[in-house]
This record gives sequence, C-alpha cells and structure tokens, in this order.
Amino acid sequence: MHDLTGRTLQQLAVLDGSQYTVVPGSRASLKCLSTAVEAACLAALDLAEAVADNPLEATGFSGEPLPDAAARQAQDAKTRARLADIVTDAAHQLDVCATGCQYAASGIVRDLIRHPQHMPPLPQLTRGQYTALEAIAQGGARLWRSLRGGRETIRAGNGSTIHSKPFHVLAKNRLVRVQERDSSLGGQDVSVTAAGQLVLDTQRSSRTPPSAPARPAPSASSTAGRRR
Repeated sequence: MHDLTGRTLQQLAVLDGSQYTVVPGSRASLKCLSTAVEAACLAALDLAEAVADNPLEATGFSGEPLPDAAARQAQDAKTRARLADIVTDAAHQLDVCATGCQYAASGIVRDLIRHPQHMPPLPQLTRGQYTALEAIAQGGARLWRSLRGGRETIRAGNGSTIHSKPFHVLAKNRLVRVQERDSSLGGQDVSVTAAGQLVLDTQRSSRTPPSAPARPAPSASSTAGRRR
C-alpha cells in the first residue's frame, strides 16, 4: 500500500512539473490523480488500523493480567466485526484509486489529442508492432520466461502469440508495462501504458484502410434510356 501511494505521488509530481500543465484541460486530470492519491492514503490508513486493532494472542505485557477465555472470545468477536468494516472500506478506497487513475490516463490522452502541439514525440510503429500493441490493449497479455535459456513466451488475452521482437520495441519505448514477477511459474501481466494508448489513438487513423469510393448514382438521362 505504501508503495502504491509513493508511486502515485511520484507520477503526480512528474505531471505537475511537466509541460502537460499548460495543456488546456489538464487541471481536471491532475485533480483526478490527486483524488487517487488521497484514496490510496486512506486505504493505507485503513490497513494500518486493522493491524493496530488486531487482538494480541501472545503473552501480555509484564504485570498485566491475562483475560480469561470468555473475555478473549468477546474481544475477538468485537474485533472481527471492526476488521471486516475496515477491510471493506480499504477495498472501496482501492477501487476509487483505480478508477481515478483510469480517468486521469484517459483525460491525459484526450487532452493531448485535442492539442497535438503539446504532444511529446511518439514512436511510429510498424504494422506488426501496432498489431501487438492493439492486442495487448484489448485483453491484456502475459509474459513467461523459462528458467533455462531465458526464452520468452508472450500470449495475448485472446490466446494469440505475440512475437518477442515487436514486444521488446513496445517495452523499450514504455508503451507497455510488465508487472513484477510473482512467481517463476505464474508469469507476469502485461498492460498498455498511457503513452501506449496515446500511440494507439493517434496512429489508428493511419492504420485504417480507406473505404471504397461510393459508386456514382446513375444520371437521369441514363435511367430514362433504360426504361425505353
């Protein structure tokens, strides 16, 4: 929790000291991210209170009489109810934090698309790199590294395989984020960053094939000729 709060504060500080502050509409996104920081702090406070309220089952303090079984049972029941309320509120604050981060990220992308003169330089992706990024954006992905040889396997949420070469280009340009490893067997979740979403939105029009030109409507003279 403290790590989440620290990272959110770091991102807010980076944005607050960047050129994004001069982009029209940026105040709303920064305010939204500050709300996410507040929610993360409240969740950390809830969990700290849960630890503090957890009854001690070990030896009591020196000279302090130990409660009997009935008193311990009553205290345990009271504490369980309070811990449930605290953990429920912490979960709610984490939902608020996640929602705030999502709104902030989408707001930043929207503001930069509306004012491209403030947009940072973005890599121009090849078709294969764009397709890989789009697949990750649609359903996420998971990365496995073998213990022998370090061979990588990346699979999108739809089950398709993403080749390592375009994936490393995306990772190098910080268009995707690889979560820290939880275990050697479970793999690592891969998600698209705000910069990656910005690349998807700005380069989508260039990737969409032009529609076929509409067939011209027959003239009145040619229609009349066919009716004869």
